[in-house]
Amino acid sequence: MNIAMFLDRDGVVNEVLSERVKFVNKPTDFYLLDGVAEAIKLFNEEGFKVFIVTNQGGIGLGYMKESALQDVHKKMEEDLAKIGAYVDEVVYCPHKPHANCACRKPKPKMLFDLAAKYDIDLAQSYMVGDREPDIIAGREAGTRTILIGEREKDEVEADMYFPDLLSVANWLAEYHA
Repeated sequence: MNIAMFLDRDGVVNEVLSERVKFVNKPTDFYLLDGVAEAIKLFNEEGFKVFIVTNQGGIGLGYMKESALQDVHKKMEEDLAKIGAYVDEVVYCPHKPHANCACRKPKPKMLFDLAAKYDIDLAQSYMVGDREPDIIAGREAGTRTILIGEREKDEVEADMYFPDLLSVANWLAEYHA
């Protein structure tokens, strides 16, 4: 079985609600956070499958089309490839925030679907997010959970806390050595 790093996108991989960008609705709005490409490359080198699992309610709300989201993800993959990093697959929930669909985090369906497709050992895998819905999805799927950043640190019960994705990758590279 494989071990996976399930990564939320906005706030974990790329900037959102920053001075430079509010929402990521087109490729020119997409900026990798510092150290993210290096972190994902470390995950790749350690043999982890790397997945982006992201809620993209802007599609359901009409703020962006799925084709624009594909363009954003293509830009992300190109930015990562500059240093030889890659993600195995990007999955997203396009539904409105309160649509009560099965795929929107905090529900774990995206993680379960990827686990089945890629033979993932969920108990040995990690869900990394910056908000409570990410952590709940990981917990519900049976993964270990990692909250990054400071925004909700005192309010969200994750298994581990790190300031950013590169700190997670450095810890995992040492932990799994």
